[in-house]
Amino acid sequence: MFKRVTVVDYGIGNVFSVCNALQKIGAEPQLTDDPNAIAQAERLILPGVGAFSRAMENLKQRGHVDAIAGFIETGRPFLGICIGMQLLMEVSTEFGEYAGLGHIAGKVDMISKTDADGRPLDVPHISWAEVTPTSFGAAHPLFSTPQDDPGASYFYFVHSFMAYPHNPEHLLATATYGG
Repeated sequence: MFKRVTVVDYGIGNVFSVCNALQKIGAEPQLTDDPNAIAQAERLILPGVGAFSRAMENLKQRGHVDAIAGFIETGRPFLGICIGMQLLMEVSTEFGEYAGLGHIAGKVDMISKTDADGRPLDVPHISWAEVTPTSFGAAHPLFSTPQDDPGASYFYFVHSFMAYPHNPEHLLATATYGG
């Protein structure tokens, strides 16, 4: 049986690649920009690529802020990808300071341009990195991978900003870049 997954289309980035990935794993993606469809979704993905301020502006203009908030409050499965995850934070410092959706206390800030020893780092960070669940994230279904697939814990990153949640229980996994 196919599981329907609603993907929010708010004019930012990678919606078609997300829909294709969902189809590949046997899900039934529903791409929508309708706030009512977002609020009533069984499962919701908020993808995105680009600048935080533009993403927030697009969500506001399309009437998605309240629909997403209402959906999150139900406890149904929600996944934010890239900017979609960062938008859940209270604030971002990308190109100024901008308010986010505020579902997670904390902020999005630029990755340090130096490593722990003071050596320069390339930012944006573009590479594969191992993602390690925290003690709070270890039991999360997102990290239940087959034992015979050691590559399942590696993800590809293209980013200059990262999330810093205030509550350690909101940090499900980490990836190390420059210490």
